[in-house]
Amino acid sequence: MDLIPVIDLKGGLVVHARRGDRANYRPIETPLSPTAQPLDVARGLIALHPFGRLYIADLDAIAGQGDNIASVRAIKAAFPALELWVDRGIAGADDARIWRELGLGPVVLGSESAPDMATLRQALVAGGDDAVLSLDFRDEDFQGPTAILADAAWWPGRVVAMTLARVGSGAGPDMERLGAIKARAGARAVYAAGGVRDASDLAALGRLGVAGALVATALHDGRLDPRALAAA
Repeated sequence: MDLIPVIDLKGGLVVHARRGDRANYRPIETPLSPTAQPLDVARGLIALHPFGRLYIADLDAIAGQGDNIASVRAIKAAFPALELWVDRGIAGADDARIWRELGLGPVVLGSESAPDMATLRQALVAGGDDAVLSLDFRDEDFQGPTAILADAAWWPGRVVAMTLARVGSGAGPDMERLGAIKARAGARAVYAAGGVRDASDLAALGRLGVAGALVATALHDGRLDPRALAAA
């Protein structure tokens, strides 16, 4: 299983994401890093396990209140072989093309940032073959143009099922929703995001046929330690 650690950036720091309540996120305190500085936290994660990818949610860019591109560049410079999946609120084709030109990682399109289906389709085309689509849910409500859920033909080869209410909650993955998305995805790689607690959750996701999982809290609190990560 492809395990991808997640860092959420806000105001130049890594914050602890909880249930999608972004207004109340606070700088992270973790035994993996001496500070909440993005590069320090990234170093701590890579020291824990040789991850091949890192998911970065630039919450300021998603909210249209600045960005954390300098931190993203610093992480890429320190770990050039690390593939960065950066959700920065890309909403249209122009933004997707600009990101591709920067060469910092594949285009990540969060459904919550798309104003309508036509714009999302254009961004998916501009994102290229390695684009990543995040299907974002808040509680039971889908965030974004609902037509993308019904028309899986537009999904790229990698799809994240993001359940925001379960992020940092310890509630476990939404297996029912993941199963439904996996059934629609066909041969596409589906990644679970939100609620992963421990090795038993990873095993359950593996049995479901999920290609990978985005993880955060379980890394910082030690429930996913180096031995569990190596086994997964």
